[in-house]
Amino acid sequence: MSVTKKIGMLPGDGIGPEVVAQGRKVLDAIAEKFGHHFDYAYGDVGAVAIDKTGNPLPDDTLAICEQSDAFLFGAIGHPKYDNDPSAKVRPEQGLLKLRKSLGLFANIRPVSAYDSLLHMSPLKADRIAGVDFVVYRELTGGIYFGKKGRTEDGAYDHCTYSNYEIDRITHLAFKAAQYRKKQITLIDKANVLETSRLWRERVTKIAEAYPDVTLTTMFVDNAAMQMIQNPKQFDVILTENMFGDIISDEASVIGGSMGLLPSASVGDKTAMFEPIHGSYPQAAGQNIANPIATILSVAMMLDHLGLVDEAIDIRQAVKSSLINGMVTADISKHSSYGTDRIGDFIANHILDGIESCSQSNIKIGLSTII
Repeated sequence: MSVTKKIGMLPGDGIGPEVVAQGRKVLDAIAEKFGHHFDYAYGDVGAVAIDKTGNPLPDDTLAICEQSDAFLFGAIGHPKYDNDPSAKVRPEQGLLKLRKSLGLFANIRPVSAYDSLLHMSPLKADRIAGVDFVVYRELTGGIYFGKKGRTEDGAYDHCTYSNYEIDRITHLAFKAAQYRKKQITLIDKANVLETSRLWRERVTKIAEAYPDVTLTTMFVDNAAMQMIQNPKQFDVILTENMFGDIISDEASVIGGSMGLLPSASVGDKTAMFEPIHGSYPQAAGQNIANPIATILSVAMMLDHLGLVDEAIDIRQAVKSSLINGMVTADISKHSSYGTDRIGDFIANHILDGIESCSQSNIKIGLSTII
């Protein structure tokens, strides 16, 4: 059955516009194959928005997101702000405001190790083969949003959490675990932090409502070590904002490239989908950025919209791209394929399936349908 959905597009800074363009290319292929219609609306965010309006999240952009069924986000950040800690208006403020204004309280980051890319990881292949877990990070509370400031001789950042903030993401994580390996690891620092003690109390209580899911707890410093020693032990990781930021970035090296990892930020009314990598301004405009994380973020978007078969098609096309060496230089230094060629291959694989994988077409970086 065909559907119509409103999709917001926020390309942002650096390589954001290039990878988002490939995400749209894949969405267009899905629409053509399945008879869907996606209405796109574009908005500025980050440094590009500051340059145009002085505001990292203009009201028009926020309105686009509020009116969309879901939206795709590229990246934000620019060296002129990264290298100036005194800047009063910064690109990152746009992303934080976006999360808070839209109530995007749950950040979901799946981490998988592809068999064809085990050699890319700095970890030993036997440590990471079969890794498949997902991080549920609380996104709108904690130290990032607490009261902060400077005193005459110091500074402070307050970390606060309410029962409600903890409970709502905890239920999401447990429901996800029921469809996976039925294991949850809560990462905290309950031996030191009062907020972590509250997290442990609330999560332990909620676990009683999910008797089919096993809950374990782990201090964040131990978790950082375990992520390297034995990442296969994890299924669903649940944690607060700052710990989730650090742990999920650490986990990104398992797959061999940050250009492979997608994410979702989910709220009650809408959801944002984005690659976990940054804006990589040095590569902007050079057609060398890896678009796969963005394309996999599109697959997560379609899952969220209930288009599961469509999401499966995207993931199968991505696997074919990796197996057949249709990758950017961050995956294979010998590759000459650019951002747009990867997007072409995946989109055409969706439309033409296995027929698009003839060796003659792969050699020129194309698929059968152009």
